[in-house]
Amino acid sequence: MTLAQSLTAIVVFWAIIGGLGASLLLPAMQSLIHGNFTGAAQKQAYALVGASAAIAAAVGPLIGGFVTTYLSWRVGFALEVVIIGVVLSQIGLVKDVPYTGSRKVDVVGAVLSVIGMGGVVLGILVWQEGGEFVVLLIAVGAVALGSLAWWLVRRKRQGKVTLLDPDLFRHPNFTAGISAQMMQQIALGGVMIALPLFLQMTLEYNAMQAGLSMAPLSLTMFVTAVLVGKAKGERRPATIIRAGFVLATVGLALIIPLVPRVDSGWYLAVPLVIVGCGLGLLVSQLNNYTLAPVAEDRISEAAGVNSASGNFGLSFGLAVAGGVMLAALSFSFTNQVQESTVIPPAQKDQISAALEDDAEVMSNSQLDALITEEPPEVEEAILTINDDARNLSLQIALLVPVIAGLLGLANSFRMVRLPDIAPAGDLEGMDFG
Repeated sequence: MTLAQSLTAIVVFWAIIGGLGASLLLPAMQSLIHGNFTGAAQKQAYALVGASAAIAAAVGPLIGGFVTTYLSWRVGFALEVVIIGVVLSQIGLVKDVPYTGSRKVDVVGAVLSVIGMGGVVLGILVWQEGGEFVVLLIAVGAVALGSLAWWLVRRKRQGKVTLLDPDLFRHPNFTAGISAQMMQQIALGGVMIALPLFLQMTLEYNAMQAGLSMAPLSLTMFVTAVLVGKAKGERRPATIIRAGFVLATVGLALIIPLVPRVDSGWYLAVPLVIVGCGLGLLVSQLNNYTLAPVAEDRISEAAGVNSASGNFGLSFGLAVAGGVMLAALSFSFTNQVQESTVIPPAQKDQISAALEDDAEVMSNSQLDALITEEPPEVEEAILTINDDARNLSLQIALLVPVIAGLLGLANSFRMVRLPDIAPAGDLEGMDFG
């Protein structure tokens, strides 16, 4: 194993450990909110949780960009340790909620859930890197998810402990809520990977400049979540969620025709503000809509499912949008090189083979330095092709969050048709049809 492979393995290991910590923290936090707050206070608490996530989205790219550009990416990990230390020092302020459920663990269900969601996302990442066994990995993930559903139903019928209660999915409000959560996170993940890549490759922005260019989205998302969370209007949560998907989808769609004209991050400011307003409306409502109706004895597993759907959606959006963007860039670059009338036929295959992979992560300056030995007209043609391919690849990649927004919008109409349920109501006795 080479040094690079060893470092990669270490990074992946610690990423998994960090992901497990976040996976445990989020549902626990949502359970604590459900147990400590009721009524309007619970709604505001869930909104503040959404706003805190928006704060992270707003501050994270800026701090991360500054640290990466002017210090080192290693400093970023050190800062996370400091933040965790501060949180742990104040853990005494958290009022615990007694747990009355079974202490047994559904090991098989847990393993199937990890293999299922992990297999799908890992397959997409392997495809993005041009690796092998992509179909096999995704198929294993899909089979594991199907097996998980069968296992949960079987265990429930046997009266044994399950990873989560399958009856949760019989409730239309809960399934609509987690579906919206997933679509919102896919849209967020897609735009947060595609636009920074485009800004760094096309406009040659460093990490700090790319983070500043994304600030209109993240800051607007934060402000909107806070304001809507504090509002005491009578508007239905489902209506606000529908408006959020409308704004997010419209803002993302507006970026697509602007891509070939963008020569500064300011071109994206207005569409990103619209997207941020939409996402802010969503994060202010989704947790409360999904979890408030759940009974006390089922909130932990419901919160776990809610968090898992969001985490899976974010991972899926990042992986698919990033993979689609790089695949479209590679295909478009190679295809345009082959169709060029300026590049000599004898050099087309050589240029395609040499630049197909490297052009994915190169700015024009880096690419220009690589082809300095080519005649001026050939060099100009290659740079023009790379520009066109990058613009097209971003437009195609943005279709991922746009489609997620449209699916979320369609789901929101179903949410509007469903009746509102009083917070902390018991699922027992409800109409699960």
